[in-house]
Amino acid sequence: MAYDPGTLEAALSAAVGSDHALIADLRHAFLESAERQVDLLSRARCDANWTMAALRLKGLCASFGVNHIMGLADRAIEGAPGDPVILRELASAVAAIAAVGQA
Repeated sequence: MAYDPGTLEAALSAAVGSDHALIADLRHAFLESAERQVDLLSRARCDANWTMAALRLKGLCASFGVNHIMGLADRAIEGAPGDPVILRELASAVAAIAAVGQA
């Protein structure tokens, strides 16, 4: 599944129109929260903490229409705490969204 960088921007534009400052603020809030949940996943050592962080990440992405990361969060929920493959994929997906905003 490839990441579509337009999904977050489309969701934000649909929600707030053409208010570029508000879009930037919401984008920043999304990225900050997504990065926090990925960090919590990377530090989780038990099933409960791992699952809670993955569920929060999935809910955040559902709110913003970021389906690719939602799918990765589902994989994390089904996987084992600390899975290095899913952690790399999540970090890379969040970084890709951040990079689009810096372009």
